[in-house]
Amino acid sequence: MESSVEKDVDTLPVVAGSSAISKLIYGALAVFLILGALLAANDYGRNRAYQTLETRATSAAELNAVLLRTVLEKQRSLPFVLSQDRDLISALTSRSESMLHLVDRKLESLIEGTHASVIYLLDAKGTALSASNWQEPTSFVGIDYSFRPYYLRALASGSAEHYALGTISKRPGLYISRRIDGPSGLLGVIVVKVEFDELEADWRKSSDPSYVIDPRGIVLITSFPEWRFMAQAPIPPDQVGPIRESLQFGAAPLAPLSVTPALTQSSPDRVTAQLPGSNQDAEFIRVRVPVPTTSWSLQLLAPAGAAVTESIRSAQLAALAVLAPVLGFTAFFLYRRGRALRRLHYQEQARLELERRVAERTEALSTAHAELVMQAEERQKTENKLQTVQQELVQANRLAILGQVTAGVAHEINQPVAAIRSYADNAKTFLSRNQMEPVKENLSAIAGLTERIGSITDELRTFSRKGTSDAGPAAVSDVIEGALLLLGSRFRQTVGKITTETPPVEVKVHGNRIRLEQVLINLMQNALEATEGGPSSRISVGYALADDEVQLTVADNGPGIPPEIMQALFTPFNTSKDRGLGLGLVICHDIVAEYGGRIEVESNNAGTKFTVHLKRVV
Repeated sequence: MESSVEKDVDTLPVVAGSSAISKLIYGALAVFLILGALLAANDYGRNRAYQTLETRATSAAELNAVLLRTVLEKQRSLPFVLSQDRDLISALTSRSESMLHLVDRKLESLIEGTHASVIYLLDAKGTALSASNWQEPTSFVGIDYSFRPYYLRALASGSAEHYALGTISKRPGLYISRRIDGPSGLLGVIVVKVEFDELEADWRKSSDPSYVIDPRGIVLITSFPEWRFMAQAPIPPDQVGPIRESLQFGAAPLAPLSVTPALTQSSPDRVTAQLPGSNQDAEFIRVRVPVPTTSWSLQLLAPAGAAVTESIRSAQLAALAVLAPVLGFTAFFLYRRGRALRRLHYQEQARLELERRVAERTEALSTAHAELVMQAEERQKTENKLQTVQQELVQANRLAILGQVTAGVAHEINQPVAAIRSYADNAKTFLSRNQMEPVKENLSAIAGLTERIGSITDELRTFSRKGTSDAGPAAVSDVIEGALLLLGSRFRQTVGKITTETPPVEVKVHGNRIRLEQVLINLMQNALEATEGGPSSRISVGYALADDEVQLTVADNGPGIPPEIMQALFTPFNTSKDRGLGLGLVICHDIVAEYGGRIEVESNNAGTKFTVHLKRVV
């Protein structure tokens, strides 16, 4: 097109007329106008390119910051959820190998779904008890992390976040920790390590270098791994020592980045930088945006060289196109003007397309965030429903126990009633004889029997009540006597021999008396059903005292628990009874675990022994 225009221009007739002076003046004026237009276009094109680059770079930086925040928010919910996990709390409380191994497997199974690097559980002293990498040679189990800031800050404020180089893996990442508390205070700390390899890989796919710095100006996350742990500016010598001692960045030299501002104060921020793999400096536009919910800031370098050259060239061509009619090149001016307008149109279309994509991406991120919030709410509702169902199961189990002991309780009441009737008839006879002393004795006996009936009915009414009071000091003797009061008659009718050992009233445990009584009744009924009520059957209920716990035992001489049932004894719906639901021992396990205790089972062909460990209250 240009060649055809030039040919047309070349074919135009030459107009003669003006003098040599006029030609010189015209030529000088033309040169002056062209030079002035080119200089003005140079400044205009450069400034316009800088502004366009800054706008585009700011949008890209904000998008990268939103992506980073999305990754952080997804991972921050994990320590909170795990800090409420009953298995983790039970493992910290009991320190049993089976529970710790169960937690190991649970943490390991969470890695694939959450994309976390590693999840590990620390005890109150900072030693790792369980970890998702428990099977790997570089397992964290048994390592002391009490010196790490994320552990110390979690103890002080409940939660913490700390970016550092792993002392064992030697891989950088963000450590998100949360304190775990139990009924008696601090139990431990759950830690989730997040690495940003995938996010950095996504950043590397774009042509603009991006990196995240902390308040000290040290690079934490970057699209260039060579820049990691370099500093935006030289770090003062008095700060280098503490950083080295903290082992946050290992042995990284913390050297300054090869990014130098072109001017002390310029808008936009123009810098020169030498990228990894390049041997010469290049010009960039640097933008800074804060990373929401953190103290970090994200910086993005937009290459300026080619864009500025193109913008200056476009501006100068546009200036020549404007001057062309003045200089006599009307056709060329119109062509160049049309070309400039088309270029501006294409640039505007590209800008609008970029804004549309940014808007779509922002909307997608907002939708994803709303879905995460909705999932969290649904999870909370599910947990509330689960707690309600568990309470209903406990109450149903309690009512089932009442149904089973009703016959025995009726027998316990009928005996005092028959005695009352006999004492009343005797009193009537003595009154007719005017013998007052025997009458008083019979009335006293009647009063004692009515108190006996009252204690039985009170125990039934208390045990059947749906609500229970909060946990507190509960006398072990009251728990054993209450269970025997409800089951005593049934045991005397069906068991060959039953022995009980009741501790002094001052022996107390942490829990609720009715719920602990429910546990004991369940275990005693299981022992009764295991012995089948034969004349040689024996059941014993006893206790033992340790330094900080009380052990309640229920033993029988039944045939023992089958191995296939023993393997999943506390699993719901696992039962060897024809009419059993398999929920009694599950409810017992949950009640005891709620009070920080545990249940142990020993069984063979000579009998079964259940031992309930409860915290002693002095």
